[in-house]
Amino acid sequence: MIRVALLFGGRSSEHSISCATAGGVLGAIDRSRYEVIPVGITRDGAWTLQEQDAVARFALGHDAAALPEVVDNGTRVHPPESAATRRFTVTAQDGTVTSLGEIDIAFPILHGPFGEDGTVQGALELVGMPYVGNGVLASALGMDKHFTKTVLEGAGVAVAPWVTVSRAELASNRELWMRRMRGLDLPVFVKPARAGSSVGVTKVTSWDQLDAALDAAFLEDRRVLVEAAIAGRELECAVLQGRDGAPPRVSVAGEIVVTGREFYDFDAKYLGAPGVELVCPADLKEQELAELQRIAARSFEAIGGAGLARVDFFFTPSGFVVNEINTMPGFTPISMFPACWLASGLSYPELIDELITLGLATER
Repeated sequence: MIRVALLFGGRSSEHSISCATAGGVLGAIDRSRYEVIPVGITRDGAWTLQEQDAVARFALGHDAAALPEVVDNGTRVHPPESAATRRFTVTAQDGTVTSLGEIDIAFPILHGPFGEDGTVQGALELVGMPYVGNGVLASALGMDKHFTKTVLEGAGVAVAPWVTVSRAELASNRELWMRRMRGLDLPVFVKPARAGSSVGVTKVTSWDQLDAALDAAFLEDRRVLVEAAIAGRELECAVLQGRDGAPPRVSVAGEIVVTGREFYDFDAKYLGAPGVELVCPADLKEQELAELQRIAARSFEAIGGAGLARVDFFFTPSGFVVNEINTMPGFTPISMFPACWLASGLSYPELIDELITLGLATER
């Protein structure tokens, strides 16, 4: 039996989404093949041992006040102290230390900073622990929208025009930076450089809205992107690393059809807010899908991807424009990443199995 440390929760604003994913994974994983050790990371960063049945019941409802969360139960999980062992230990509330045994692989389903950005991946590599998903560099690149765009441009992939500004830069020469941002055509999107799930994102249709949008984004990160809105269909596809050095595998595309909202925001993604329809598979011609899949694979390879990713596109009359790469995409059973693979013939339990298989085979 393969023993898996499932890491979820975390310090980012996407804490609850990670918890929901943990519930989905625990509900679908093949318990005859895998023994799961649920390690919930609190909003303060404490690693705690959680009960499997409690985590399996995590589910997103439609009430923003009742999102799942890791509760600090007083336990403390300790990863291996060196690469000489893969043994995790846990300290109980009374101070008693016990072994959790040898762990074969960690599955960090953490979203946002302090988990999806290479920090946890680096910690696992320091002690030689195999893990699911992207490595340190790809995770860091995928988390930072500015550097994602920079790398993709260098790889010949089309991206939306943007300006990146920090708090310090804006404070030191506001007139210069405001002129640069206003050089983009309205509407624009204002986004934290390192956040996901549309947290801190504002659509700006008039320049008098810009200051408030910047303030909202700066709550999530010290660096912010102001990005030209692209008029086109919103498409997403899922990517899996190829086995044994083979090229990446890319799913069919899904489409986000926005009918009654400004954009596909957090409430629409996770709280069931109206005005958005998810269509999978998207209606594309054979050659259009082939081109989208080619660009998705190219983007995955450009950041040095491993394991998985979701690539988000705008489909315009002049072609495909990549919006973002998500190196640990929303992974609840109803999220677009597993939905795209389901439409491509790979079920949610099979997808989990494939990710663990890839993680065990990946050299770091």
